[in-house]
This record gives sequence, structure tokens and C-alpha cells, in this order.
Amino acid sequence: MSSPINEQNTDKRYQSLIISIGLFLTLIGALLAFTFYTSSILQKNTRTIALSNQIANDAQAVIKDLFDMQNSYGEEITSPHVTTVLKRLKDNSARIETSLTTLEKGGVVADKSGKQYTLPTIEDTQILKNVQQTRQEWNQLKPKVDDYLGVAGDIEKDSLTSLSMAGEQAKTSSLAMNDSLDKLTISVFNNAESQANIIRLIQAVGIAIILGYFAIFIFFFVRRLRDADALALAAQKETQDIMSNVNTGLFLLDNDLNIGQQYSAHLENIIGEKDIGGKNLSTLLQNKVSAKDLETTQGFVKQLYNPRVKEKLIDDLNPLKKIMLSNQKNQNRFLDFKFSRVYHQKAIDKILVNVQDITNQVRLEQRLEQERAQNDLQIEMLTTILNVSPKIITEFITNTRQNINDINEVLKTPGSSQSELQEKLNRMYRVMHSLKGEASSLSLHSFTVIATNFEEKLKALQHKSDLVGNDFLPLTIHLEELLNLSNTIDALGRRINHNSADTNAVKNGNGAETTHPSPATKGMNEFYQQYADNIATRQGKQVALKATGFNDLHLSRDIESSLKKIVIQLVRNAVVHGIETPDARAAAGKSNLGNINLSLLDLAESYKLTIEDDGAGINFPAIKEKAIQMGYSPEDVNGWSEQKLITLLFKSGFSTKDTTDEDAGRGVGLDIIKEDIQLLQGQLNVDTKRGQFTRFTIRLPKNPTAE
Repeated sequence: MSSPINEQNTDKRYQSLIISIGLFLTLIGALLAFTFYTSSILQKNTRTIALSNQIANDAQAVIKDLFDMQNSYGEEITSPHVTTVLKRLKDNSARIETSLTTLEKGGVVADKSGKQYTLPTIEDTQILKNVQQTRQEWNQLKPKVDDYLGVAGDIEKDSLTSLSMAGEQAKTSSLAMNDSLDKLTISVFNNAESQANIIRLIQAVGIAIILGYFAIFIFFFVRRLRDADALALAAQKETQDIMSNVNTGLFLLDNDLNIGQQYSAHLENIIGEKDIGGKNLSTLLQNKVSAKDLETTQGFVKQLYNPRVKEKLIDDLNPLKKIMLSNQKNQNRFLDFKFSRVYHQKAIDKILVNVQDITNQVRLEQRLEQERAQNDLQIEMLTTILNVSPKIITEFITNTRQNINDINEVLKTPGSSQSELQEKLNRMYRVMHSLKGEASSLSLHSFTVIATNFEEKLKALQHKSDLVGNDFLPLTIHLEELLNLSNTIDALGRRINHNSADTNAVKNGNGAETTHPSPATKGMNEFYQQYADNIATRQGKQVALKATGFNDLHLSRDIESSLKKIVIQLVRNAVVHGIETPDARAAAGKSNLGNINLSLLDLAESYKLTIEDDGAGINFPAIKEKAIQMGYSPEDVNGWSEQKLITLLFKSGFSTKDTTDEDAGRGVGLDIIKEDIQLLQGQLNVDTKRGQFTRFTIRLPKNPTAE
């Protein structure tokens, strides 16, 4: 619930906005600069809120662990339970200290998953005040926790006194810390909401709409303030519980989940029901929340009447936090239920329930996340456009659309038998794998993710024994996403290239304009080198790829497109399967840096493509083991020649890598190479020596004979 002070601060921010709107209009310039600006604002507030919530969660964990140790006092200190709780108590205490220091001074902080991010220095005085209040309470609690931890592991020392002192201090400090952290989160959230509004208004319409919005906001605020005053006067006739929170849904709940006769008027608007007094909460929420949530709520309320359930655990066990409420008009809202015990003569008499409509807050969080994702997507695409030649981008867009059309054609192809449907899956798998490889080579993570998801769905369908035509319908959603992304990068590329052309147009000696080419003209040699570097980084390897011949030759579009797919697969194969990790290379007496030589030669009647790495060579024992796993007879496999074992590498679905990632493990890369070489009537030769090298040599005729 917003306070009048917060509303006044918001009013001052909008006044400042009106005064400085001219400055904002002058600063709005290039799309990329504005995108970075909005992204940094959203990330700053999101990270601050996340860290605040982390501190609150860690503080609750510390308190629960202290109470746990009090209840478990006397248990063997070497027991798994005690050692686990003590370690968790120590870790959470250290994390609170680190997090508070980061909030105060800024810096790098890691969440529980280990992901690190940078938190800037907080400048807002209200937020700093809340942080300082939290620090003061923590400084009172932490020494007592440290005192307890210092003796908890020593059986010869009395830890009960220090544990009791820590527990007593926790009862006081936890409430104050939670209150200050809640205020901190509200302040940051208000700032985030204001900043998001500013960004949205700047992007939308400008000064006129800002002034209109300001007028509407003032009118709305005055009206809400007047209604709140009137409601407060009326609430004086009700119980003190309702009068303290008239702007939320307040009611009392008995052990059978029956709602009391006295409740806040706002509750009817939130629940969407009239004359709620005396009705059962389960009946009101039926068909509005999931059956599982409803069942959990019934058990939760029963536990609230159990005095053995600790007061501090109520919020953690609450199943109705940010719950989605459905109604008959299909207008879903989000509600937040808070439960508190009401005591009569030290016995639990009723449960006070406070319900708030947090739909706007949830929607804002969703919008912030969507805008952040959109900003990241545009940054990714802009980075690719600015660092790759327009020719390669154009080829990628053309190939993507062609691949989508190819998959659409496969989807349209009739098929009724299981073999026909499986063949459709295999064909789509090859096309999508090629598209993913090309997207990965351009560092287009969004394309790669969608293509990977598409592959995962195809993989699931391949394992389905009773395929039907309708199983393919969900795949069209991913195709549409890929098409939209290709249209987006195409539009961004055209805009940037157009602006670049305007910028590079200068007057020549005769006064006429002449256009200089854009500096982003890296050729295919550099493209493949960068691609190898990217894969090596993901795989934790050190690789140097030397590419020659690709910038100099002018190939037909069909050969160039197929050749690019082949090279992408071969480079990826060399880095993932050929080059060893630095540790493995060092153990083998090699330099940590693996070398890959990639060349394209123009011969009399054909093109010769060669790629050679100085890695571990082909692992024939691993191929044999995989072949046996696939069902081949061990006796037959052990008698196969190396040449026959190599042919298995080009079999669809064959991979010696046990796990899948963006770069390998799906068993279709070399299969695609074989298929493309056959279509171009080319020849493939593989040479390898264990521990020394692997070399692929491909000859493609310049003028394939017509079939």
C-alpha cells in the first residue's frame, strides 16, 4: 500500500520530468544507445530487488536455523542434522554480510545459483536509509550468531547461552530487518515503476502525452485520497483489525475456513463476490484457483491453528502468494494473501487474512522482463550486424527463409505410415540442424535457442511409436518465431546499412556525392576463424584456426551455400571432437593451443576443401563401444576395419558424445555433410592418426553432371 509520502515523491519526479523534458528529447538519438540506456535502468532495479529479497530470505533462514538448533539442543553435534544446520547458518550469515556490503557500496555479488552480477552504488536517500536500518539490525544480531557459531561445534563448551541470546535477538531484529527490507523493495519498485513509465512515455508520444498523463495521475491520486478518507471514517464502526487496512481485503477465518461477518468492503471487489460474510473460503475460490492450490490452502489453514507451527514459518508455508485468480470473463488477476494469527487469552482464536490485488505489480514485472528480453535480443542482433559483413547477413536471412520454406514443404507432404512420418522428422531434423549451425556461427543465440527447442521436439517425436499428423502442428510455432527473428534482423540490417550509406556519402571534387563502403567487410576466412574461437570458448578449449582461399574465390550460389554448411559442420566437429582440452594436450606433450588448418583450392575441374586438426585423432574404441550400444554385434564390430568404423560417423543419429549442447551430441552433423557432398557429386576422404591429427578432404566438381 503506497503512503502519502511516496505519492508526493512521485509528484516531484513528474514535475522534474516536465522541466527536463527538453533535455530528454535531445538525448534520444541512436537506437542502440537508447537500448543500452533502458536495459541498464531495468537491470539496476531488478538486481537491487533481487538482492533485497535474497537478504530477506537468508535472514529468515538464519532465524529458522536458530530456532531449529534450540529445538534440537542436546542432539549429537556430529549428527548430519546438526552439522548441516550449522553449515547453512554460517553460510547464510556470511551471505547476508556480503549482500548488505554490496547494497551499501555496490560491487559484484552472486546469487544462490552462483551467477554473478554487478550492483551499482545506491544514490537514493530513502533506499540508503532503509539499507542503513537493515545494517543496524543485522549488526546487533550478527555478533550473537557469530558467538554461537564459535562454540556450537565444541562439545566441551556451553553453547546454550549464546544460542538463547542469538534467538532472543533474532526475534527483535528479524521483524525490523523484514520491515526495512520491505520498505527498501517498495522504494526500489516505485523507482522502477516511475522509470519504466518515463521510458515508455519518451518512446511513445512526448511532451503532450506526458502532460496529459500527469494531469490524469493527479486527478486519480486526489480521488483515491478522498475515497480513502471516506472509507477510513466508515471503518471506525468496524473492528480494529479492519480499520487498520481498509484499502485491502480483510476478513477473519475460522478453523473450518468460514469467513466472518465483518470484512472490508474492498474484499468484494477483489474476490468478485457479494455478501461474502459466513461463506466458506474454499467455495469462493473453487474454479478460480487450481484444485492443488485449493487443497494445499485447506491444509495450511488447519496448520495455522496448530500452536506448534512457528509464527515465523507462516509466510514461508503460505500457498496463496501471488496466486492467479480466474473469472468467467477470462480476465485473470493476481492476488496476494497474507495470514496472521489472532489470539484470545493466549489461544489461537481466528486467522486474520489480508488480500491485495497485485495485478499491476505482476504485469509490470512481466513487462520489465519482456522489455529486457527484447532489448537483449536487439543488442545481440545489432552486435552481429555491426561485426559481420552485410553479404553474410543477407545469405543467412535468405538461407533461413529457405530452410523454413523447406520445413513447411515437409510438413505439407502427406504421410500416413510410421515410416513416412519418421522420414519427415529426419528431413526436418537435418534442415533445422543446418540452420542452427549457421545461426551459431553468427553468435545469434536467440536463433540457436529456438532451433535447439525445435530439435528437442523432433527428438521427442522420433521416440514416439504412434505418430499422427497432428503431432507436427506445434512445430509451426517455432517456425513462425524463426521467421519473425529473421524479419527483425533484416529490418535492423537495412536501417543500419541505410544510415551507414548516408554517413559515408561525401562530396567529390566535382561537388557530386560519392559513397564509400562500410568498414564491416570481413570475409569468410575471418568469419570461420571467429566461429572456431566462439566454439572453443564454449567448450573450454584453446584453438587457432587458419583459413585460406575463401575470400578469393567466386563460387556459384548453390556451391557457396552448400560449402558453407559443410565448413560449419567440419569446423564444429574439429573443435568439439578433434582438439583436446588444454589439460589433455599438456598431458600428451602438446601445446595448449590446438591448431586447425582450413583451406579451399580452385583446381582445374573442381574445388578442393581441406580441414586438418592436430588433435587426438578419431577414437576408434569409442566408435566400437557406441556401435555395440546401438545394437551391432560385438563380434562383428571388433572385426571391422578402421575405414568401416569411419563410415559409422556419417550415419544419422551416431555420436560418441554422451551429452548434447549447442555444438554437438545430436549425431546429424556429419550425416548432413555426407548428404550435401552426394548432392554435389563430390568425394570425401578421411585420414587420421591417433593422438596426432584428423584430416577431411573434399572435392566438389565445378560442373556436376545432370542426373
